[in-house]
Amino acid sequence: MTMKLWYSPASPFVRKVLVFAHETGLADKIALVPGNVWEPDTEITKDNPLGKVPALATPDGVFAGSYLCCEYLDSLHAGSRLIPLDGPERWPVLQLHAFADGMIEATVASITEQLRRPKEYVYQGTLDRQNARISRTLDRIAATTLGQTTNIATITLGCALAYLDFRAPQLAWREGRGALGLWYDTFSARKSMQATLPHA
Repeated sequence: MTMKLWYSPASPFVRKVLVFAHETGLADKIALVPGNVWEPDTEITKDNPLGKVPALATPDGVFAGSYLCCEYLDSLHAGSRLIPLDGPERWPVLQLHAFADGMIEATVASITEQLRRPKEYVYQGTLDRQNARISRTLDRIAATTLGQTTNIATITLGCALAYLDFRAPQLAWREGRGALGLWYDTFSARKSMQATLPHA
């Protein structure tokens, strides 16, 4: 079965799906289709009427959004599930995923405000609010113990931290968060992360 993934090379949400695909051994089953979400007549809408990436077109329909793409991929492989179905590990994984995913959303919102608006209309209050969300979330995650288990949460966190390095190095997220930085250094060395490095 071949699937089609609408993607943007710099999107952290797309990267999350690609890392997940590599970790589940499904990357070679996915054909990448580039799409510019900012074009008014973007062809992405043929599959995803929201006009957003990622969108995964499959024989079972179109899965829009990174989490749903990953959940579908998790149903296709024979290995251990990266999104726990039940048991005591499910809720902590989904809780960490929500924080990491929200941090990506805040970073994307901040970058969009800076890159897509005319400079005279960029609102510093919006940037400050998003940066505060990122900082608080980093502090919360840095206060937890992170192992090297690979799942939807750690994949999302790895992509979130990588995106901060890529688009917002001025936030210096490692400062005062040494353990989190060490965790990321190890996680980012995984083959799945190295195979999916973003580019502008």
